[in-house]
Amino acid sequence: MSIAAPRGQAGRLLSRRLGLLWHQIRYEQLTFWRNPQSAFFTFVFPVVVMAIFGGLFGSIGTSEFYYGRSALQYYVSTIAAVSVLGSCYSQLAIVLATRRQNGMLKRVRATPLPASGYFAGLLAHCVLVSVVDVLLITAVGRLYGVPLPAAPQWPALAVSLVLGAAAFCSLGVAVASLVRNAEAAPSVVQFVLFPLVFISGTYMPVHSAPLNGIAGALPVKPFNDALLRAFTTDHTGLPWRDYGVLLLWGVAGAAVAVRRFRWDPGAE
Repeated sequence: MSIAAPRGQAGRLLSRRLGLLWHQIRYEQLTFWRNPQSAFFTFVFPVVVMAIFGGLFGSIGTSEFYYGRSALQYYVSTIAAVSVLGSCYSQLAIVLATRRQNGMLKRVRATPLPASGYFAGLLAHCVLVSVVDVLLITAVGRLYGVPLPAAPQWPALAVSLVLGAAAFCSLGVAVASLVRNAEAAPSVVQFVLFPLVFISGTYMPVHSAPLNGIAGALPVKPFNDALLRAFTTDHTGLPWRDYGVLLLWGVAGAAVAVRRFRWDPGAE
């Protein structure tokens, strides 16, 4: 009896926490879809970019410039990566800064939902949006003749997406914790993101060894490389170095967020 009672309490506690997490994921999804204009452009923008790139580079076959891939094989991977950045880093940082300023975060903090559950719900929501984005981009690439990822690479693709989304969500929360007000959030977010996507080869391969060395230590290029490998090779195995860099940046972002994040707008 003395052993069964604690186990029953632990089971009820776990069930309650899972219920709160599911409620938060559902809330984030409902909030997202109740703003149809924002949802529409979240999914349409990367599709339009991929369609434009298909028209511009669809006739370019395999080339050393694209590391032995075709132009569209390369861009399906990098545009998929930048769409994840948009959902998990840019939008998350701006949403958190806005919610803090309008008092929503302060009200959430007063509810039974633990902070871990709140951020886990946000992460799950961002991963779901990212998966839809990647599927749409892959479908557009398929229309231009880009083959689907080989079956042996599907686990690596899933791990890359989840790890990349988690790392960039962590960095998005860290940046939100440093932004003083919602009006400054878009400028701060783009100031960080804009140079990173260019030196990381998102829109054009970079063949400068020193620049690649710098970009390889930052989070965007390893994510690009992990997705490029998953989309364009049939080898088993995981890109552990790229995952290690993403993990380190995710941990660093989480450390900044834990130390600096504030729920109350008056505390900034």
